[in-house]
Amino acid sequence: GHGGGGVEDNIALVLAPTGEIVEQLDQDPAKRFAEEFSGDPPSQTVLRELIEALDLARDDQRISTVVLKLDHLEGAGLAQLEELNAAIDRFRTSGKPVHAYAPSYGQAQYFVAAHADDIAIDPLGAVEVEGLSSFQNYFKEGLDKLGVTVNVFRVGEYKSAVEPFIRNDMSPDAKQANRDWLGDLWTRYGALAGQARRLPADAMDRYARNYADALVKAGGDTAKLAEAAQLVTHIETLQQFRQRLIAKVGEDDDLGSFRQIWFGDYLSAVHTLKKPTAPDDRIALVVVQGEIIDGDSQPGQAGGDTVYDLLDQARRDDGVQAVVLRVNSPGGSVFASEQIRRGVEELRAAGKPVVASMSSVAASGGYWISMQADRIVAHESTITGSIGIFGLIPTFEGPLSKLGIHTDGVGTTPLAGALRVDRPLTPEIKAIVQAGIDKGYRDFIGGVAAGRKLDVAAVDKIARGRVWSGLKARQLGLVDDFGGLEVAVREAAKLAQLQDGQYQLDEILPEAEPPLKSLVRYLSQGAIRAGLVGDWAQWLTKLDQAAQMRSLIGWMNDPRGQYARCFCSVELGGSTPLH
Repeated sequence: GHGGGGVEDNIALVLAPTGEIVEQLDQDPAKRFAEEFSGDPPSQTVLRELIEALDLARDDQRISTVVLKLDHLEGAGLAQLEELNAAIDRFRTSGKPVHAYAPSYGQAQYFVAAHADDIAIDPLGAVEVEGLSSFQNYFKEGLDKLGVTVNVFRVGEYKSAVEPFIRNDMSPDAKQANRDWLGDLWTRYGALAGQARRLPADAMDRYARNYADALVKAGGDTAKLAEAAQLVTHIETLQQFRQRLIAKVGEDDDLGSFRQIWFGDYLSAVHTLKKPTAPDDRIALVVVQGEIIDGDSQPGQAGGDTVYDLLDQARRDDGVQAVVLRVNSPGGSVFASEQIRRGVEELRAAGKPVVASMSSVAASGGYWISMQADRIVAHESTITGSIGIFGLIPTFEGPLSKLGIHTDGVGTTPLAGALRVDRPLTPEIKAIVQAGIDKGYRDFIGGVAAGRKLDVAAVDKIARGRVWSGLKARQLGLVDDFGGLEVAVREAAKLAQLQDGQYQLDEILPEAEPPLKSLVRYLSQGAIRAGLVGDWAQWLTKLDQAAQMRSLIGWMNDPRGQYARCFCSVELGGSTPLH
Protein backbone atom coordinates (compact mmCIF):
# COMPACT_ATOMS: atom_id res chain seq x y z
CA GLY A 1 0.00 0.00 0.00
CA HIS A 2 0.90 3.69 -0.08
CA GLY A 3 2.20 5.79 2.77
CA GLY A 4 -0.36 7.81 4.68
CA GLY A 5 0.20 10.99 2.61
CA GLY A 6 -2.64 12.21 0.44
CA VAL A 7 -5.28 10.05 -1.23
CA GLU A 8 -5.01 10.28 -5.01
CA ASP A 9 -7.97 10.68 -7.34
CA ASN A 10 -9.63 7.70 -9.04
CA ILE A 11 -7.92 5.13 -6.84
CA ALA A 12 -9.00 1.70 -5.62
CA LEU A 13 -9.45 1.15 -1.88
CA VAL A 14 -8.13 -2.32 -0.98
CA LEU A 15 -9.92 -4.02 1.89
CA ALA A 16 -7.66 -6.91 2.87
CA PRO A 17 -8.59 -8.44 6.21
CA THR A 18 -5.76 -10.65 7.49
CA GLY A 19 -5.82 -13.23 10.26
CA GLU A 20 -8.77 -13.12 12.56
CA ILE A 21 -11.43 -10.41 12.59
CA VAL A 22 -11.63 -8.97 16.11
CA GLU A 23 -13.56 -6.29 18.00
CA GLN A 24 -10.29 -4.72 19.20
CA LEU A 25 -6.61 -5.64 18.87
CA ASP A 26 -5.81 -7.68 21.94
CA GLN A 27 -2.80 -9.81 21.10
CA ASP A 28 0.63 -9.30 22.58
CA PRO A 29 2.13 -5.99 21.41
CA ALA A 30 5.29 -8.07 21.09
CA LYS A 31 3.58 -10.42 18.67
CA ARG A 32 2.50 -7.43 16.58
CA PHE A 33 6.08 -6.16 16.71
CA ALA A 34 7.35 -9.57 15.56
CA GLU A 35 4.86 -9.57 12.66
CA GLU A 36 5.79 -6.08 11.55
CA PHE A 37 9.46 -6.94 11.85
CA SER A 38 9.17 -10.08 9.72
CA GLY A 39 6.70 -8.57 7.26
CA ASP A 40 4.05 -11.20 8.06
CA PRO A 41 0.47 -10.01 7.55
CA PRO A 42 -1.10 -8.93 10.88
CA SER A 43 -2.82 -11.81 12.69
CA GLN A 44 -5.78 -9.61 13.67
CA THR A 45 -7.94 -7.12 11.78
CA VAL A 46 -10.34 -4.82 13.62
CA LEU A 47 -13.90 -5.08 12.32
CA ARG A 48 -14.70 -1.40 13.00
CA GLU A 49 -11.74 -0.25 10.89
CA LEU A 50 -12.95 -2.19 7.85
CA ILE A 51 -16.43 -0.75 8.30
CA GLU A 52 -15.20 2.79 8.88
CA ALA A 53 -13.03 2.70 5.76
CA LEU A 54 -16.04 1.61 3.66
CA ASP A 55 -18.34 4.24 5.15
CA LEU A 56 -15.83 7.05 4.58
CA ALA A 57 -15.01 5.86 1.05
CA ARG A 58 -18.67 5.79 0.06
CA ASP A 59 -18.84 9.60 -0.05
CA ASP A 60 -15.16 10.14 -0.94
CA GLN A 61 -14.99 11.26 -4.59
CA ARG A 62 -11.34 10.14 -4.81
CA ILE A 63 -12.17 6.48 -4.20
CA SER A 64 -13.68 5.08 -7.39
CA THR A 65 -13.86 1.39 -6.45
CA VAL A 66 -13.26 -1.09 -3.65
CA VAL A 67 -11.29 -4.33 -3.98
CA LEU A 68 -11.97 -7.08 -1.42
CA LYS A 69 -8.82 -9.17 -1.17
CA LEU A 70 -9.92 -12.10 0.92
CA ASP A 71 -7.22 -14.77 0.74
CA HIS A 72 -5.68 -13.93 4.15
CA LEU A 73 -8.92 -13.83 6.13
CA GLU A 74 -8.47 -16.69 8.59
CA GLY A 75 -11.26 -16.50 11.13
CA ALA A 76 -14.42 -14.57 11.87
CA GLY A 77 -17.84 -14.98 13.36
CA LEU A 78 -20.89 -15.06 11.13
CA ALA A 79 -22.39 -12.02 12.89
CA GLN A 80 -19.16 -10.03 12.43
CA LEU A 81 -19.22 -10.79 8.71
CA GLU A 82 -22.89 -9.76 8.53
CA GLU A 83 -21.88 -6.39 9.92
CA LEU A 84 -19.05 -6.04 7.39
CA ASN A 85 -21.38 -7.07 4.56
CA ALA A 86 -23.92 -4.41 5.54
CA ALA A 87 -21.14 -1.81 5.15
CA ILE A 88 -20.24 -3.23 1.70
CA ASP A 89 -23.90 -2.92 0.69
CA ARG A 90 -23.99 0.68 1.97
CA PHE A 91 -20.88 1.47 -0.07
CA ARG A 92 -22.50 0.04 -3.20
CA THR A 93 -25.46 2.43 -2.87
CA SER A 94 -22.98 5.12 -4.07
CA GLY A 95 -23.02 3.39 -7.46
CA LYS A 96 -19.31 2.58 -7.17
CA PRO A 97 -18.36 -1.03 -7.90
CA VAL A 98 -16.87 -3.60 -5.52
CA HIS A 99 -14.56 -6.34 -6.85
CA ALA A 100 -13.70 -9.51 -4.91
CA TYR A 101 -10.54 -11.51 -5.44
CA ALA A 102 -9.15 -14.68 -3.85
CA PRO A 103 -7.44 -17.68 -5.46
CA SER A 104 -10.01 -19.83 -3.59
CA TYR A 105 -12.87 -19.08 -1.23
CA GLY A 106 -13.64 -20.82 2.04
CA GLN A 107 -17.05 -20.34 3.60
CA ALA A 108 -16.18 -17.16 5.52
CA GLN A 109 -14.43 -15.55 2.54
CA TYR A 110 -17.29 -16.40 0.20
CA PHE A 111 -19.89 -14.97 2.58
CA VAL A 112 -18.17 -11.58 2.13
CA ALA A 113 -17.34 -11.98 -1.58
CA ALA A 114 -21.02 -12.61 -2.39
CA HIS A 115 -21.64 -8.89 -1.76
CA ALA A 116 -19.26 -7.74 -4.52
CA ASP A 117 -20.33 -6.76 -8.04
CA ASP A 118 -17.93 -9.30 -9.50
CA ILE A 119 -16.11 -12.24 -7.95
CA ALA A 120 -12.81 -13.46 -9.37
CA ILE A 121 -11.34 -16.90 -8.73
CA ASP A 122 -8.15 -18.57 -9.96
CA PRO A 123 -8.53 -21.25 -12.68
CA LEU A 124 -7.36 -23.78 -10.07
CA GLY A 125 -9.51 -22.34 -7.29
CA ALA A 126 -12.68 -23.58 -5.61
CA VAL A 127 -15.60 -22.19 -3.65
CA GLU A 128 -15.57 -24.49 -0.64
CA VAL A 129 -19.02 -24.24 0.92
CA GLU A 130 -19.64 -27.28 3.07
CA GLY A 131 -22.18 -26.30 5.73
CA LEU A 132 -21.66 -25.60 9.42
CA SER A 133 -20.59 -28.16 11.98
CA SER A 134 -19.73 -28.46 15.63
CA PHE A 135 -17.56 -31.46 16.53
CA GLN A 136 -15.44 -32.04 19.59
CA ASN A 137 -13.31 -34.68 21.27
CA TYR A 138 -14.75 -36.70 24.17
CA PHE A 139 -12.38 -37.84 26.89
CA LYS A 140 -14.37 -40.14 29.20
CA GLU A 141 -12.85 -43.44 28.07
CA GLY A 142 -9.38 -41.93 28.14
CA LEU A 143 -9.93 -40.49 31.61
CA ASP A 144 -11.30 -43.87 32.76
CA LYS A 145 -8.20 -45.63 31.44
CA LEU A 146 -6.05 -43.20 33.37
CA GLY A 147 -8.28 -43.70 36.40
CA VAL A 148 -9.15 -39.99 36.67
CA THR A 149 -12.46 -39.32 38.43
CA VAL A 150 -14.25 -36.27 37.04
CA ASN A 151 -16.84 -34.90 39.45
CA VAL A 152 -19.41 -32.84 37.58
CA PHE A 153 -21.85 -30.39 39.08
CA ARG A 154 -24.37 -28.73 36.82
CA VAL A 155 -27.89 -27.45 36.42
CA GLY A 156 -29.80 -27.96 33.21
CA GLU A 157 -29.68 -30.84 30.79
CA TYR A 158 -28.19 -28.64 28.06
CA LYS A 159 -25.04 -27.52 29.85
CA SER A 160 -23.08 -29.67 27.45
CA ALA A 161 -19.72 -28.00 28.21
CA VAL A 162 -19.09 -30.82 30.70
CA GLU A 163 -20.05 -33.68 28.35
CA PRO A 164 -16.54 -34.28 26.92
CA PHE A 165 -15.37 -35.25 30.40
CA ILE A 166 -18.26 -37.58 31.29
CA ARG A 167 -19.29 -39.09 27.94
CA ASN A 168 -17.75 -40.60 24.82
CA ASP A 169 -20.27 -38.93 22.52
CA MET A 170 -22.65 -35.98 22.31
CA SER A 171 -25.88 -36.53 24.23
CA PRO A 172 -29.15 -36.60 22.25
CA ASP A 173 -30.21 -33.40 24.08
CA ALA A 174 -27.03 -31.59 23.06
CA LYS A 175 -27.27 -32.89 19.48
CA GLN A 176 -30.80 -31.55 19.13
CA ALA A 177 -29.94 -28.16 20.63
CA ASN A 178 -26.81 -27.85 18.47
CA ARG A 179 -28.73 -28.88 15.36
CA ASP A 180 -31.26 -26.14 16.08
CA TRP A 181 -28.89 -23.21 16.47
CA LEU A 182 -26.47 -24.40 13.76
CA GLY A 183 -29.50 -24.83 11.48
CA ASP A 184 -30.59 -21.25 12.16
CA LEU A 185 -27.09 -19.97 11.32
CA TRP A 186 -26.83 -22.10 8.17
CA THR A 187 -30.24 -20.95 6.93
CA ARG A 188 -29.14 -17.38 7.55
CA TYR A 189 -25.87 -17.99 5.70
CA GLY A 190 -27.71 -19.35 2.66
CA ALA A 191 -30.40 -16.67 2.69
CA LEU A 192 -27.92 -13.77 2.87
CA ALA A 193 -25.36 -15.18 0.42
CA GLY A 194 -28.17 -16.14 -1.96
CA GLN A 195 -29.80 -12.74 -1.71
CA ALA A 196 -26.48 -10.98 -2.42
CA ARG A 197 -25.97 -13.11 -5.56
CA ARG A 198 -29.67 -12.98 -6.54
CA LEU A 199 -29.92 -16.76 -6.12
CA PRO A 200 -32.59 -18.80 -4.33
CA ALA A 201 -32.22 -19.06 -0.54
CA ASP A 202 -31.40 -22.78 -0.80
CA ALA A 203 -28.78 -22.38 -3.56
CA MET A 204 -25.80 -22.63 -1.16
CA ASP A 205 -27.26 -25.66 0.58
CA ARG A 206 -27.89 -27.41 -2.77
CA TYR A 207 -24.37 -26.52 -3.93
CA ALA A 208 -22.86 -28.19 -0.84
CA ARG A 209 -25.13 -31.24 -0.96
CA ASN A 210 -24.57 -31.93 -4.67
CA TYR A 211 -20.89 -30.93 -4.72
CA ALA A 212 -19.39 -34.41 -5.15
CA ASP A 213 -21.68 -35.47 -8.02
CA ALA A 214 -21.48 -32.12 -9.76
CA LEU A 215 -17.68 -32.05 -9.52
CA VAL A 216 -17.34 -35.50 -11.09
CA LYS A 217 -19.62 -34.32 -13.93
CA ALA A 218 -17.50 -31.16 -14.32
CA GLY A 219 -14.40 -33.33 -14.77
CA GLY A 220 -12.94 -32.15 -11.46
CA ASP A 221 -12.81 -28.48 -12.52
CA THR A 222 -13.75 -26.71 -9.29
CA ALA A 223 -13.56 -23.17 -10.70
CA LYS A 224 -15.88 -24.03 -13.64
CA LEU A 225 -18.26 -25.69 -11.19
CA ALA A 226 -18.43 -22.50 -9.08
CA GLU A 227 -19.02 -20.44 -12.21
CA ALA A 228 -21.79 -22.76 -13.42
CA ALA A 229 -23.48 -22.40 -10.01
CA GLN A 230 -23.30 -18.59 -10.51
CA LEU A 231 -21.16 -18.22 -7.38
CA VAL A 232 -18.29 -16.50 -9.24
CA THR A 233 -18.21 -14.20 -12.27
CA HIS A 234 -14.57 -14.29 -13.45
CA ILE A 235 -12.13 -17.17 -13.70
CA GLU A 236 -8.75 -15.45 -14.00
CA THR A 237 -5.22 -15.35 -12.64
CA LEU A 238 -4.13 -12.58 -10.27
CA GLN A 239 -2.29 -10.98 -13.20
CA GLN A 240 -5.48 -10.93 -15.30
CA PHE A 241 -7.45 -9.51 -12.37
CA ARG A 242 -4.86 -6.74 -11.98
CA GLN A 243 -5.02 -5.93 -15.72
CA ARG A 244 -8.80 -5.66 -15.50
CA LEU A 245 -8.47 -3.11 -12.68
CA ILE A 246 -5.61 -1.23 -14.36
CA ALA A 247 -8.04 -0.55 -17.21
CA LYS A 248 -10.32 1.20 -14.67
CA VAL A 249 -7.98 3.10 -12.34
CA GLY A 250 -4.63 3.05 -14.13
CA GLU A 251 -1.31 1.42 -13.30
CA ASP A 252 1.08 1.99 -10.40
CA ASP A 253 4.48 1.27 -11.99
CA ASP A 254 6.26 0.74 -8.68
CA LEU A 255 3.75 -1.86 -7.58
CA GLY A 256 3.32 -3.44 -10.99
CA SER A 257 -0.39 -3.44 -10.23
CA PHE A 258 -3.46 -1.18 -10.32
CA ARG A 259 -3.38 2.14 -8.41
CA GLN A 260 -4.49 1.35 -4.88
CA ILE A 261 -4.52 2.43 -1.27
CA TRP A 262 -4.64 -0.08 1.58
CA PHE A 263 -7.50 0.53 4.03
CA GLY A 264 -5.14 1.15 6.99
CA ASP A 265 -3.27 3.86 5.06
CA TYR A 266 -6.56 5.32 3.87
CA LEU A 267 -7.86 5.65 7.43
CA SER A 268 -4.58 7.28 8.57
CA ALA A 269 -4.72 9.74 5.65
CA VAL A 270 -8.34 10.70 6.31
CA HIS A 271 -7.89 10.98 10.09
CA THR A 272 -4.86 13.29 9.89
CA LEU A 273 -6.95 15.79 7.88
CA LYS A 274 -9.96 15.75 10.23
CA LYS A 275 -10.28 18.80 12.45
CA PRO A 276 -10.74 17.70 16.05
CA THR A 277 -13.98 19.57 16.71
CA ALA A 278 -15.17 16.85 19.02
CA PRO A 279 -18.55 17.27 20.66
CA ASP A 280 -18.38 17.20 24.47
CA ASP A 281 -20.89 14.38 24.80
CA ARG A 282 -19.45 10.93 24.32
CA ILE A 283 -20.76 7.40 24.19
CA ALA A 284 -18.13 5.08 25.64
CA LEU A 285 -17.44 1.76 23.93
CA VAL A 286 -16.21 -1.03 26.20
CA VAL A 287 -15.24 -4.31 24.53
CA VAL A 288 -15.43 -7.75 26.18
CA GLN A 289 -13.64 -10.17 23.88
CA GLY A 290 -12.70 -13.79 24.49
CA GLU A 291 -13.08 -15.95 27.58
CA ILE A 292 -14.00 -14.08 30.76
CA ILE A 293 -11.34 -14.70 33.42
CA ASP A 294 -10.67 -13.60 36.99
CA GLY A 295 -8.24 -10.72 37.44
CA ASP A 296 -6.67 -8.71 34.63
CA SER A 297 -7.25 -9.12 30.90
CA GLN A 298 -4.71 -11.21 28.95
CA PRO A 299 -4.35 -11.40 25.16
CA GLY A 300 -7.53 -13.13 23.94
CA GLN A 301 -9.20 -13.07 27.38
CA ALA A 302 -11.28 -10.44 29.18
CA GLY A 303 -10.41 -9.98 32.86
CA GLY A 304 -13.21 -9.13 35.29
CA ASP A 305 -11.02 -6.56 37.10
CA THR A 306 -9.94 -4.87 33.85
CA VAL A 307 -13.43 -4.57 32.33
CA TYR A 308 -14.97 -3.43 35.63
CA ASP A 309 -12.34 -0.67 35.83
CA LEU A 310 -13.17 0.50 32.30
CA LEU A 311 -16.90 0.64 33.12
CA ASP A 312 -16.10 2.49 36.35
CA GLN A 313 -13.96 4.97 34.42
CA ALA A 314 -16.94 5.64 32.11
CA ARG A 315 -19.19 6.10 35.15
CA ARG A 316 -16.88 8.71 36.72
CA ASP A 317 -16.28 10.61 33.46
CA ASP A 318 -18.79 13.47 33.21
CA GLY A 319 -18.39 13.65 29.43
CA VAL A 320 -19.67 10.07 29.00
CA GLN A 321 -23.46 10.05 28.67
CA ALA A 322 -24.01 6.38 27.80
CA VAL A 323 -22.09 3.15 27.33
CA VAL A 324 -22.14 0.46 24.65
CA LEU A 325 -20.88 -2.88 25.95
CA ARG A 326 -19.65 -4.81 22.92
CA VAL A 327 -19.59 -8.53 23.68
CA ASN A 328 -17.88 -11.31 21.74
CA SER A 329 -17.42 -13.97 24.41
CA PRO A 330 -18.47 -17.52 25.27
CA GLY A 331 -18.32 -16.65 28.99
CA GLY A 332 -16.07 -18.12 31.65
CA SER A 333 -15.69 -17.35 35.34
CA VAL A 334 -18.93 -16.61 37.20
CA PHE A 335 -17.18 -14.24 39.61
CA ALA A 336 -15.56 -12.22 36.81
CA SER A 337 -18.87 -12.10 34.87
CA GLU A 338 -20.65 -10.85 37.98
CA GLN A 339 -18.01 -8.12 38.44
CA ILE A 340 -18.74 -6.85 34.93
CA ARG A 341 -22.51 -7.05 35.50
CA ARG A 342 -22.12 -4.94 38.67
CA GLY A 343 -20.24 -2.34 36.62
CA VAL A 344 -23.25 -2.18 34.26
CA GLU A 345 -25.64 -1.88 37.20
CA GLU A 346 -23.61 0.98 38.74
CA LEU A 347 -23.61 2.87 35.43
CA ARG A 348 -27.38 2.63 35.21
CA ALA A 349 -27.75 3.69 38.85
CA ALA A 350 -25.68 6.77 37.93
CA GLY A 351 -28.21 7.58 35.21
CA LYS A 352 -26.03 6.43 32.31
CA PRO A 353 -27.83 4.03 29.96
CA VAL A 354 -26.02 0.87 28.84
CA VAL A 355 -26.72 -0.95 25.57
CA ALA A 356 -25.25 -4.41 25.04
CA SER A 357 -24.12 -5.06 21.45
CA MET A 358 -23.69 -8.79 20.84
CA SER A 359 -21.21 -9.79 18.17
CA SER A 360 -20.83 -13.40 17.02
CA VAL A 361 -20.97 -15.03 20.47
CA ALA A 362 -22.47 -13.69 23.69
CA ALA A 363 -23.31 -16.88 25.51
CA SER A 364 -23.30 -18.04 29.11
CA GLY A 365 -21.08 -15.52 30.99
CA GLY A 366 -21.32 -13.40 27.83
CA TYR A 367 -25.08 -13.28 28.42
CA TRP A 368 -24.65 -12.80 32.19
CA ILE A 369 -22.77 -9.52 31.66
CA SER A 370 -25.42 -8.31 29.18
CA MET A 371 -28.61 -9.32 30.96
CA GLN A 372 -29.18 -6.09 32.85
CA ALA A 373 -28.33 -3.61 30.11
CA ASP A 374 -31.12 -1.18 29.15
CA ARG A 375 -31.26 -2.79 25.69
CA ILE A 376 -29.67 -5.83 24.10
CA VAL A 377 -28.91 -5.67 20.36
CA ALA A 378 -27.77 -8.86 18.58
CA HIS A 379 -27.66 -10.39 15.10
CA GLU A 380 -29.91 -13.21 13.98
CA SER A 381 -26.72 -15.26 13.69
CA THR A 382 -25.37 -14.38 17.16
CA ILE A 383 -24.80 -17.44 19.35
CA THR A 384 -26.32 -16.65 22.73
CA GLY A 385 -28.19 -18.08 25.71
CA SER A 386 -26.41 -21.02 27.35
CA ILE A 387 -27.84 -19.73 30.63
CA GLY A 388 -26.47 -22.27 33.08
CA ILE A 389 -23.57 -23.00 35.35
CA PHE A 390 -21.29 -25.93 35.98
CA GLY A 391 -18.43 -26.98 38.18
CA LEU A 392 -15.86 -29.63 37.33
CA ILE A 393 -13.44 -31.17 39.82
CA PRO A 394 -11.19 -33.98 38.58
CA THR A 395 -9.47 -36.12 41.23
CA PHE A 396 -6.40 -38.26 40.61
CA GLU A 397 -6.41 -40.95 43.28
CA GLY A 398 -6.80 -43.57 40.50
CA PRO A 399 -3.66 -42.85 38.45
CA LEU A 400 -1.68 -42.31 41.66
CA SER A 401 -2.67 -45.69 43.12
CA LYS A 402 -1.65 -47.35 39.83
CA LEU A 403 1.79 -45.90 40.53
CA GLY A 404 1.59 -47.21 44.09
CA ILE A 405 1.07 -43.74 45.61
CA HIS A 406 -1.57 -43.39 48.35
CA THR A 407 -2.84 -40.42 50.35
CA ASP A 408 -3.68 -40.58 54.07
CA GLY A 409 -3.64 -38.27 57.05
CA VAL A 410 -5.84 -36.37 59.48
CA GLY A 411 -7.78 -33.10 59.53
CA THR A 412 -9.47 -31.24 62.40
CA THR A 413 -12.86 -31.15 60.62
CA PRO A 414 -14.44 -33.18 57.82
CA LEU A 415 -13.71 -30.26 55.46
CA ALA A 416 -10.02 -29.94 56.26
CA GLY A 417 -8.06 -31.33 53.30
CA ALA A 418 -11.25 -32.52 51.60
CA LEU A 419 -10.55 -30.58 48.41
CA ARG A 420 -7.24 -32.24 47.61
CA VAL A 421 -7.17 -33.58 44.05
CA ASP A 422 -5.31 -36.71 45.22
CA ARG A 423 -8.34 -37.95 47.22
CA PRO A 424 -11.91 -38.78 46.19
CA LEU A 425 -14.42 -36.02 47.02
CA THR A 426 -16.34 -36.55 50.26
CA PRO A 427 -20.15 -36.43 50.34
CA GLU A 428 -19.93 -33.12 52.29
CA ILE A 429 -17.81 -31.46 49.61
CA LYS A 430 -20.12 -32.72 46.86
CA ALA A 431 -23.12 -31.27 48.71
CA ILE A 432 -21.32 -27.94 49.22
CA VAL A 433 -20.28 -27.58 45.56
CA GLN A 434 -23.71 -28.60 44.21
CA ALA A 435 -25.43 -26.13 46.57
CA GLY A 436 -23.15 -23.39 45.25
CA ILE A 437 -23.90 -24.32 41.64
CA ASP A 438 -27.65 -24.37 42.35
CA LYS A 439 -27.44 -20.92 43.91
CA GLY A 440 -25.39 -19.65 40.97
CA TYR A 441 -28.06 -20.90 38.59
CA ARG A 442 -30.83 -19.25 40.62
CA ASP A 443 -28.83 -15.99 40.59
CA PHE A 444 -28.44 -16.30 36.82
CA ILE A 445 -32.10 -16.91 35.97
CA GLY A 446 -33.18 -14.38 38.63
CA GLY A 447 -30.92 -11.80 37.03
CA VAL A 448 -32.27 -12.57 33.56
CA ALA A 449 -35.86 -12.36 34.84
CA ALA A 450 -35.19 -8.97 36.48
CA GLY A 451 -33.22 -7.54 33.56
CA ARG A 452 -35.57 -8.79 30.85
CA LYS A 453 -38.82 -8.29 32.84
CA LEU A 454 -39.72 -11.97 32.54
CA ASP A 455 -41.14 -14.50 34.95
CA VAL A 456 -38.45 -16.63 36.70
CA ALA A 457 -40.23 -19.89 35.80
CA ALA A 458 -40.41 -18.79 32.15
CA VAL A 459 -36.67 -18.01 32.16
CA ASP A 460 -35.91 -21.42 33.69
CA LYS A 461 -37.68 -23.09 30.75
CA ILE A 462 -35.48 -21.35 28.15
CA ALA A 463 -32.32 -21.44 30.28
CA ARG A 464 -31.07 -24.86 31.46
CA GLY A 465 -27.80 -24.21 29.64
CA ARG A 466 -29.38 -24.32 26.19
CA VAL A 467 -27.71 -22.39 23.35
CA TRP A 468 -29.91 -20.27 21.06
CA SER A 469 -29.38 -18.35 17.83
CA GLY A 470 -30.03 -14.60 18.04
CA LEU A 471 -33.12 -15.22 15.89
CA LYS A 472 -34.67 -17.50 18.55
CA ALA A 473 -33.32 -15.40 21.42
CA ARG A 474 -35.34 -12.43 20.24
CA GLN A 475 -38.51 -14.51 19.95
CA LEU A 476 -37.87 -15.72 23.52
CA GLY A 477 -37.38 -12.20 24.88
CA LEU A 478 -33.64 -12.59 25.60
CA VAL A 479 -32.74 -9.91 23.01
CA ASP A 480 -34.48 -6.64 22.03
CA ASP A 481 -33.36 -5.78 18.51
CA PHE A 482 -31.33 -6.98 15.57
CA GLY A 483 -28.41 -4.95 14.30
CA GLY A 484 -24.73 -4.19 14.57
CA LEU A 485 -22.69 -1.77 16.59
CA GLU A 486 -24.14 1.34 14.93
CA VAL A 487 -27.69 0.30 15.85
CA ALA A 488 -26.55 -0.15 19.47
CA VAL A 489 -24.83 3.27 19.43
CA ARG A 490 -27.98 4.94 18.05
CA GLU A 491 -30.11 3.30 20.75
CA ALA A 492 -27.67 4.42 23.46
CA ALA A 493 -27.82 7.98 22.08
CA LYS A 494 -31.62 7.89 22.10
CA LEU A 495 -31.72 6.63 25.69
CA ALA A 496 -29.29 9.40 26.72
CA GLN A 497 -31.36 11.93 24.72
CA LEU A 498 -28.45 12.89 22.47
CA GLN A 499 -29.14 14.20 18.96
CA ASP A 500 -27.41 12.97 15.79
CA GLY A 501 -24.04 14.62 15.29
CA GLN A 502 -23.98 15.86 18.89
CA TYR A 503 -21.96 12.99 20.27
CA GLN A 504 -19.05 10.79 19.34
CA LEU A 505 -18.19 7.18 20.04
CA ASP A 506 -15.13 6.85 22.23
CA GLU A 507 -13.49 3.47 22.76
CA ILE A 508 -12.04 3.06 26.25
CA LEU A 509 -8.98 0.80 26.14
CA PRO A 510 -7.15 -0.89 28.98
CA GLU A 511 -3.64 0.40 29.73
CA ALA A 512 -1.13 -1.26 27.44
CA GLU A 513 1.72 -3.27 28.90
CA PRO A 514 5.12 -1.55 28.27
CA PRO A 515 6.45 -2.95 24.94
CA LEU A 516 9.72 -4.17 26.43
CA LYS A 517 7.98 -6.13 29.17
CA SER A 518 5.63 -7.78 26.70
CA LEU A 519 8.49 -8.57 24.32
CA VAL A 520 10.36 -10.35 27.12
CA ARG A 521 7.18 -12.23 28.05
CA TYR A 522 6.52 -13.19 24.44
CA LEU A 523 10.05 -14.48 23.91
CA SER A 524 10.09 -16.44 27.17
CA GLN A 525 6.69 -17.99 26.35
CA GLY A 526 8.10 -18.90 22.95
CA ALA A 527 11.04 -20.63 24.62
CA ILE A 528 8.76 -22.59 26.89
CA ARG A 529 6.49 -23.51 24.00
CA ALA A 530 9.37 -24.56 21.78
CA GLY A 531 11.81 -26.14 24.19
CA LEU A 532 10.07 -27.83 27.05
CA VAL A 533 6.94 -29.34 25.64
CA GLY A 534 7.88 -30.00 22.05
CA ASP A 535 5.78 -32.17 19.78
CA TRP A 536 3.15 -33.04 22.37
CA ALA A 537 2.12 -29.39 22.72
CA GLN A 538 2.09 -28.86 18.97
CA TRP A 539 -0.16 -31.86 18.57
CA LEU A 540 -2.46 -30.61 21.34
CA THR A 541 -2.81 -27.14 19.86
CA LYS A 542 -3.92 -28.71 16.60
CA LEU A 543 -6.84 -30.20 18.46
CA ASP A 544 -9.81 -27.88 18.67
CA GLN A 545 -10.16 -29.15 22.23
CA ALA A 546 -6.79 -27.84 23.36
CA ALA A 547 -8.64 -24.87 24.77
CA GLN A 548 -10.95 -27.17 26.69
CA MET A 549 -8.05 -29.16 28.09
CA ARG A 550 -6.34 -25.92 29.07
CA SER A 551 -9.51 -24.84 30.83
CA LEU A 552 -9.67 -28.21 32.56
CA ILE A 553 -6.15 -27.67 33.83
CA GLY A 554 -7.21 -24.19 34.96
CA TRP A 555 -10.17 -25.65 36.83
CA MET A 556 -7.91 -28.06 38.70
CA ASN A 557 -6.12 -25.05 40.15
CA ASP A 558 -9.34 -23.57 41.44
CA PRO A 559 -11.69 -26.35 42.48
CA ARG A 560 -14.18 -23.87 43.97
CA GLY A 561 -14.53 -22.25 40.58
CA GLN A 562 -17.96 -21.96 39.01
CA TYR A 563 -18.20 -21.51 35.28
CA ALA A 564 -20.78 -20.06 32.98
CA ARG A 565 -19.05 -21.10 29.78
CA CYS A 566 -20.37 -22.19 26.41
CA PHE A 567 -18.27 -24.44 24.15
CA CYS A 568 -20.11 -23.31 21.07
CA SER A 569 -17.61 -22.96 18.25
CA VAL A 570 -18.68 -23.48 14.67
CA GLU A 571 -16.45 -24.88 11.95
CA LEU A 572 -16.89 -22.48 9.05
CA GLY A 573 -15.25 -24.89 6.68
CA GLY A 574 -12.12 -24.55 4.62
CA SER A 575 -9.39 -23.71 7.06
CA THR A 576 -11.52 -20.97 8.58
CA PRO A 577 -12.99 -21.49 12.02
CA LEU A 578 -16.18 -19.50 12.31
CA HIS A 579 -16.96 -19.14 15.95
